[in-house]
Amino acid sequence: MAKEKGRKMIAQNKKARHDYLIIDTYEAGMVLTGTEVKSLRQGRASLVDGFVQLDGGEAWLHNVHVPEYSQGTWTNHSARRKRKLLLNRAEIDKLESKSSESGHTIVPLAMYFKDGRAKIEIALAKGKKEYDKRQTLREKQDLRETNRAISAVKRRERGQL
Repeated sequence: MAKEKGRKMIAQNKKARHDYLIIDTYEAGMVLTGTEVKSLRQGRASLVDGFVQLDGGEAWLHNVHVPEYSQGTWTNHSARRKRKLLLNRAEIDKLESKSSESGHTIVPLAMYFKDGRAKIEIALAKGKKEYDKRQTLREKQDLRETNRAISAVKRRERGQL
């Protein structure tokens, strides 16, 4: 059996990019049970309420929903248990010092398989105010309208030539 290569996306937290200003991102491994891996291979997970907490020099992923494996037996996992993240000591120390600052938090952005191993992308983030969210949406809309106008002009120029 050939080992799978590349990156296969399981779940994304698009709302996190809307609600938070992303300062720095990290890739971490996860300590999982067998039924959790099988459930993830079916592409079932939710990062919506997830957050990372640093405790005793270790990183823990909380509130991430990995549904129970349908063919699992009594050895099945609980859906919202806390899971240990695998990070370097330097990364944990850096996250610990930065997240202790006011308004900073660590949120999961994406969960995926990379070369057959379950990984999670976490980010050091700062919460956005409501007006910041509106400003970001306005900037995206302005950029979209600008690109549409440019492409319309280019189409017209191609039609005249």
